[in-house]
Order: sequence, then C-alpha cells, then structure tokens
Amino acid sequence: MSDPYPPETLHEDDDNGTMPANVESLAQHVIGRKIVSVEMNPEGGKWGEPQTTLVLDNGKRVSLVDTDDCCAFTSLSEFWMDPSAVDHVILGVGTTDGYTTWHIYADFGDIMRLKVGWSAGNPFYYGYGFDIVVTEPQPNP
Repeated sequence: MSDPYPPETLHEDDDNGTMPANVESLAQHVIGRKIVSVEMNPEGGKWGEPQTTLVLDNGKRVSLVDTDDCCAFTSLSEFWMDPSAVDHVILGVGTTDGYTTWHIYADFGDIMRLKVGWSAGNPFYYGYGFDIVVTEPQPNP
C-alpha cells in the first residue's frame, strides 16, 4: 500500500522540525496496534493541560498533552474516530493541511482523524508540539 499522506514540508520560518517529529513519535507508538478507546481529560497533563489518551490493544496508553508556552502552542481541538475500525491494525500516521489534520490510518483508510491547532509563536524561542507521554501496562501481580 502506498502512503496515502505523503510527508508535508513546512517553510523553515514556520517550523523547526517539531511537527514532523511529533507525528513520527506518535507513529512509533501506535503502528501495528489497535485503538480500543480514547480518553479525554481536560486537566490531565503535568501542569493541568488538556490531554487525550489513546488506549491500545496491548494496554499501552499514548497521551497527547497540549502545550502552551507564551505565544507558541499545540492543542487538539477535536477528533473523529470510526468505531467500526477498532479491529483494524494501524499502518501509519500522516498529516494534511499544514499539520493541522492528523490521520491515523489502516489499510482501508482513516481510523482516526485529529484536528490540531498549533503555532511556533515567535520562532523558535518558545516550545510547541504535543508532549507525548507513553504509559506501559502494569503487569498482573
């Protein structure tokens, strides 16, 4: 299967590689797995930032934590998930629209679509990009 979402290229004044690295990090954690649920926590981050957690079929939890640093930010504004797709293994993560739409896809198409707002602010003095926090499942005692 060819990549349905070829890598986007942003101008060097808009992004210093943070957004492609964020997508790659998410992909590393979810490819080959299935999403069994999504949890939204409006204050789940370390400093009370909104957090969206993908719960995978192996018990791993992959959280996208919004960031906000002065005039730079990254936030998940909404997501769509195909409930009939839970039995499909994730093959990749791609983006469109200047990294504002993220696609988590399987062989038939999108399993999940994320609407992402972001800005490097005053490039590149402040931090942006999701904080991606991965929690491994706890072994049974």
